Amino acid sequence: MSEKKDKEAKAKKKGGGKMMIIGVAVGMLAIGGGGAYGLVAAGIIGGGHEKEVKEDNRPKLIKKGEEDPFAPKAKEGEGEGGEGKETEGEGGSEYRTVYYSFADEFTSNLKDSDALVQLSVACSTRRDYRVILWLQKHELAIRSALLDVLAETPETDIQSSQGKDRLQKRMTAAINKVLTQTEGFGGVDAVYFKSFIVQ
Repeated sequence: MSEKKDKEAKAKKKGGGKMMIIGVAVGMLAIGGGGAYGLVAAGIIGGGHEKEVKEDNRPKLIKKGEEDPFAPKAKEGEGEGGEGKETEGEGGSEYRTVYYSFADEFTSNLKDSDALVQLSVACSTRRDYRVILWLQKHELAIRSALLDVLAETPETDIQSSQGKDRLQKRMTAAINKVLTQTEGFGGVDAVYFKSFIVQ
């Protein structure tokens, strides 16, 4: 019986030795693979894995006197091209301002009131002309958002200049939200009332 136990012990030792060799080999491969990965990640070997730098493709602020690469070219005999009206005053901001007027008036009920408001709206941007092009392109969605803002405005808000200021800010935010959802960037600085009638 003792011979049988000796044979079993030797067989276990032999099997254990093989397992030990396999374990060491697997460990060496893991260490080697991890080291190789570290060298590739560090850029020491295996070039071509350079980090991509995303280009900032958002509309840029345009300084006064600077050419806007996105503005339409004016036809001979005409002033500036396009729908936006550009202004460059002497003082104030170092950036030029372009205004965009919505073609049609906005008419809406006011919140919890029988009163109607009818107004003409324009907005401004100091960024490149892409913002104006986006306003034209998404005017339908913007009109819908602005009508929602008007419908949520209580009559008491439009009776004071502070309430009108808040309305302008909410309208600016609504326009920028639509532009951000559709184009990835807002760019409208302010909303202006060209006419404001409450009935």
